[in-house]
Amino acid sequence: MSTSGWNNAAVRYDLQIIASWIKPESKVLGLGCGEGELLYHLKHHKQAMETGVEIIESRVAECINKGLTVIQGDINEEIEDYADDTFDYVVLSQTLQQVYDPLTLIRSMLRIGRKVVVSFPNFGHWYARLQLLFTGRAPITAQLPYQWYDTPNIRVLSIKDFTTFAHEVGFHILKVATINTDREDKTGNYVAFMPNLRATYGIYLISRLPAP
Repeated sequence: MSTSGWNNAAVRYDLQIIASWIKPESKVLGLGCGEGELLYHLKHHKQAMETGVEIIESRVAECINKGLTVIQGDINEEIEDYADDTFDYVVLSQTLQQVYDPLTLIRSMLRIGRKVVVSFPNFGHWYARLQLLFTGRAPITAQLPYQWYDTPNIRVLSIKDFTTFAHEVGFHILKVATINTDREDKTGNYVAFMPNLRATYGIYLISRLPAP
């Protein structure tokens, strides 16, 4: 297996949390998996059977170079090719804000996966609120670093938004991690007090059924 150019450094802090939720030898699908940082970690440290979908060709090539099973395609289209309960876990990491129809995608993820992990930057964070309040302009943060005119994000949401959304449409929340990270996202901490105001990211483990 070739891993040319691959630096096996510590994975991002949010991905460490996601990895800790996934049981060894699970079948895992990563949607919008980027260069495969999480899938590589799961394959080599959890003996997971990994599959990924990524739309950017150079990232797919990097995944393949790492020995990962990743295809190029649109996650909204590719997900429809999988049968019910194909995977133990389906992961959508920091991509929800770029999805045109999140409800349909999450329902498809819950159809093909027994458990689903969703994470996103928290637009309810105090720094984003202060920028909007005092400048009257769209906030720019380390987690949302784009100008309004060149952002890949087509929607913004907060931790409170997603929790409310899950209850309204009937998803069951099994675990939640609300976190802050350092500037390189390699280390961080959990935020228990007023997370919608103080956390930069929300990470959710959800399912069709409540926890046993």
